[in-house]
Amino acid sequence: MTDRQNRCPADVVVLGAGPAGLVVGNLLQARGIDCVVLERAGRAQVQARARAGFLAANTVRILERHGLDEGLRLRGRGHSTCEFRSADGRFRLDYGGLGRGERHTVYPQQELVSDLLARFLGLGGRVDFGVEAVAVLDADTGQPSVTVRDADGRPRRWHARYVAGCDGRHGAARRSLPVGSVRRHHLDHGVSWLGLLAEAPPSLDAVGYAVHERGFAGHMARTSEVTRYYVQCERGTPAGAWSEERVWEELELRMWADKYGPLHRGRLLQRAVVDLESDVLEPLRHGSLFLVGDAAALVSPSAAKGANLAVLEAEILADALVDDLVHGDSKGLDAYSTRCLAHIWRAQEFSHWMIRLLHRPSSGEAGGSAAFHDSLRRARLSSLRTSRSQQDWFAEQYVGV
Repeated sequence: MTDRQNRCPADVVVLGAGPAGLVVGNLLQARGIDCVVLERAGRAQVQARARAGFLAANTVRILERHGLDEGLRLRGRGHSTCEFRSADGRFRLDYGGLGRGERHTVYPQQELVSDLLARFLGLGGRVDFGVEAVAVLDADTGQPSVTVRDADGRPRRWHARYVAGCDGRHGAARRSLPVGSVRRHHLDHGVSWLGLLAEAPPSLDAVGYAVHERGFAGHMARTSEVTRYYVQCERGTPAGAWSEERVWEELELRMWADKYGPLHRGRLLQRAVVDLESDVLEPLRHGSLFLVGDAAALVSPSAAKGANLAVLEAEILADALVDDLVHGDSKGLDAYSTRCLAHIWRAQEFSHWMIRLLHRPSSGEAGGSAAFHDSLRRARLSSLRTSRSQQDWFAEQYVGV
């Protein structure tokens, strides 16, 4: 292949076909901007990745604003209730009636991605599946390029005016940042969860958060037949270390099933161990390369912010790219990093608060006895149960981005 044949042009190259990349792609394609989405996985894998499922009110507004909400309107389910369980009992918060009066919409990420992908392709958008982005080059020159490797190992190079790095914390966008060009803020919370997807109906009509001396357990409905569970485990525990029987025994124990009713059991479809970490890069722009979603910041799953931040950042970036490429106005691109980081740090603060509400601090993170920190957690839960101002704050932060 000649060098000329190897040169693939586009106005914008988008790395990653998750929610962030596909929102960017859809918004650009709708405005006639030539863009291509490069995705390492195959199409079937992309459309089957079961991850986030709680969409914030602002995320729904963004999708509605751009006509990307058809599937959401047909199959999404409103949700506005949390239930907290502990040795002191249980209580519920109808957060949809608190704070700003906003609620979540339950819509599995794989369905949202399928919707966004179908819309993008229907607009004539290009997606290269099975293509691994190797590196982003020359981002500081205004003429960036992305080197890629096809499924058969052949190299290619895409040339663009801008690159949107929506390919996660381990993707080519982050790897390509020059040493010293960004500041990285990282915190390991010292907590690990065994994340489970169970072929079982939800066991309660609320998001369930259980605080127990053996560790945290959580319940999040995905569909009428599939439920997401989390159960705290020791750091380094392999995902398959516990038998299915032990998984259900631990969940029922920690969720106080003997007091509040048994869990609906079913086959475990997926397992993965998640180490709760927070990670932020500053700034989110390097020349013509912009970081979006998990490439920009990793928020622990304790507050369901990751996908919602990704969609918000994608809209901010796409609008700014349209202003620059169509109208010659670069102010939005100049402000991109500052605008997004304000949202990211608010999400990080609430995520950190939730982690401290639901877990003991790791031994290396905070001093004091376990009993002291357990008493602090009980006080936090008591305030959330009894204080209307605390409930309003929780509702606004829980749904907001």
